[in-house]
Amino acid sequence: MDEKQAYIFGRNAILEALQNERVAIEKIFVTFGAKGDSIDKIYSIAKKKGILCVRQDNRKFITLEKSVVPKESKSQGVIALLTMFRTLEIEDLIEFSFRKSDKPVLVVLDEITDPHNLGAIARTAECSGVSGIILSNKDSAPVTPTAIKISSGALEHLPVAKVGSFSKVFDLLKEKGFWIIGTDMQGEQVYTEFDFNRPIVIIIGSEGKGLRQSTISYCDALLRIPILGRVDSLNASVSAGVVLYEVVRQRNISK
Repeated sequence: MDEKQAYIFGRNAILEALQNERVAIEKIFVTFGAKGDSIDKIYSIAKKKGILCVRQDNRKFITLEKSVVPKESKSQGVIALLTMFRTLEIEDLIEFSFRKSDKPVLVVLDEITDPHNLGAIARTAECSGVSGIILSNKDSAPVTPTAIKISSGALEHLPVAKVGSFSKVFDLLKEKGFWIIGTDMQGEQVYTEFDFNRPIVIIIGSEGKGLRQSTISYCDALLRIPILGRVDSLNASVSAGVVLYEVVRQRNISK
């Protein structure tokens, strides 16, 4: 799959993207024979927005499909090429987060290099009310078609900031009133014992290695999830889900 260009696929996913101002679509490829209300809506919205829709014969479409759609997924006869995944400046993300909540939650991914983990964490983050995700330009998985697909549309709604230096960002976040919370196997406090009723940044580290020492040095608290079995760590996306839904529980959020 070509990860240099970002594609999304599937009728519902593309309809959502067409109605999301954060997603910039360059063109949409539709295979001959694709029909239905959703296809009609895609054509209608694309026309209003000036987005080119290209009808392709089955041979050309299948060639494109094989190159950009994972084997376990289905394109449903429609694929969209994104011009670029739009990210925010960190200052804009912070401002947005405080407009959304007086106790916003941000998630930092420290050396999460697997697009599957990025997508899974983004999905959980969006579902649990997180205001945005912060990625490193150097040590984080890029927002690829795989990450977008695994996120089930979350990355089309969840603001993302990419930064060059976590250290400068952590200083800025602290200035704005955020508590920096690390998650690590060596954490001195069980995650359920911490009071999450404040502006927080939750840092998720890589599986096995955990957080870097340079990252830990900025943490106001270092939390651990108890491991009772023989395997010594959880998948990064599972760890994120456990901690984020503890935040939801403590804040008595219901819908």
